[in-house]
Amino acid sequence: MPRADSFDAFYLGSRQRIYSCVYALTSNAAEAQDAMQEAYARAWQRWSTVGEYADPEAWVRTVARRIAVSRWRRARAALGAYRRAGPPPDVPGPDPDNVVLVEALRRLPVAQRTALVLHHMAGLPVAEVARETGVPEGTVKARLSRGRRALANLLEPTPAEEAHHV
Repeated sequence: MPRADSFDAFYLGSRQRIYSCVYALTSNAAEAQDAMQEAYARAWQRWSTVGEYADPEAWVRTVARRIAVSRWRRARAALGAYRRAGPPPDVPGPDPDNVVLVEALRRLPVAQRTALVLHHMAGLPVAEVARETGVPEGTVKARLSRGRRALANLLEPTPAEEAHHV
């Protein structure tokens, strides 16, 4: 019997028993499925050896169980670290000016937006922007010039906003 056919037959004949066992251990369907799938993937990689074992199902079941236990240990360690360090600090919301800028950038053509972001926000020189985008430096300069003009128009305050600030 070819390798793939023998593995398929093994998988179809054993998957429900393996799943039931791992699910009973984890009491979590998603964790059981993940551990089982990883165990079967490992069995497939070693099928020329595992397939010759007296009980390949025991091998897969053991691997799946160890994977599940390893995940529990990692989760427990993460919980311990969380308890020691406490919750992560609150992340401040985005700066309102940054929100306005990103919204204006979104309205620009992608090429201009890319040039502006790489040059002004990432701090890359024109030559590096040209290398990263695969265009000549003159094209980057033109995109920067057009993009700045378009961005200035988009960010120009409306008469209502000007009246509000006076």
